[in-house]
Amino acid sequence: MTNSSYSSQLPIVDLSAADRDPQARKLLHAQLHSAAHDVGFFQLIGHGVSEAETKALTDAMHAFFALPEADRLALDNINSPHFRGYTRIGDERTAGARDWRDQLDIGAERPARDPGPWEPPYWWLEGPNQWPAALPELRTAALHWIDRLSGVAERLLHELLASIGAPTDFYDDIFGPRAHPHLKLVRYPGSSGEGDDQGVGAHKDYGFLTLLLQDQVGGLQVQREDGNFHDVPPLPGAFVVNLGELLEVATNGYLIATNHRVVSPPGATERFSVPFFYNPRLDARIAPLQFPFADRAPGVTADPANPLFAEYGRNELKGKLRAHPLTTARHHADLLLAQEQQAQLV
Repeated sequence: MTNSSYSSQLPIVDLSAADRDPQARKLLHAQLHSAAHDVGFFQLIGHGVSEAETKALTDAMHAFFALPEADRLALDNINSPHFRGYTRIGDERTAGARDWRDQLDIGAERPARDPGPWEPPYWWLEGPNQWPAALPELRTAALHWIDRLSGVAERLLHELLASIGAPTDFYDDIFGPRAHPHLKLVRYPGSSGEGDDQGVGAHKDYGFLTLLLQDQVGGLQVQREDGNFHDVPPLPGAFVVNLGELLEVATNGYLIATNHRVVSPPGATERFSVPFFYNPRLDARIAPLQFPFADRAPGVTADPANPLFAEYGRNELKGKLRAHPLTTARHHADLLLAQEQQAQLV
């Protein structure tokens, strides 16, 4: 079910309160604690990202999707064993069903990695991005956005850990210069016209934090305590933040990762969004967090169809193999077969 109203909309958290007096920071921590423990989602303001920075990225994004289809397909994700580049409408899957959107996947700009047989296969996820030659400003704006939001997310994670009484630097060593951030530039082109309104299907993110910039069209929905999906009205200048599965695992379920989805806008209305995923190193092993409320943790949500692994890279590779079947079939059919065989043994 869907509900456009809810008695308690997403909390609004002002990160700039961390720089004010102790009372303001105490209130910030109370808000963060409640939002992360009870909802897993909130709207973030006071993050310091300027309108000019946002405009540079969104202008470049709109210019990219205005390119002729042939120019976009020159960057087809299927050409990249690292899952970077352009994905056509309907070519990505969530829970086996097609997502009615197209997108450009971008990560940290690194040399191609072809792991040896003795190395974990998740190292395939490191590699170069694909950029349109006609839009050099896109590369500049996107890589700046990754750096800028990595800083915001690091600061937010520190305040979030402080809010539950944990050491603020507990996870610093699994990020740093080898962190694995991920940026998507996404367009929802409107209804598929086939009675299916799945812009992107219900899912949880598998990293630490997601910071989403959405336009004013709407369509994001979050599953709340009543089991229904509720609209998240756009808030100008805010990032919609949600917790990923790694924070749920780290806190044994005290902090929650929440199901969310996007419903396609009606007719031919376009919707644009920019999710940024704050992820640790691929080889990071997520140690259990030490914090005063650990004895109240209910345990991690169990999902046999989505096993969680201690190494972050295994979780992301699992998701990529499922979400991009065409790229997987071309480059990683052996990895998908091994993953399916392992799932049968669980």
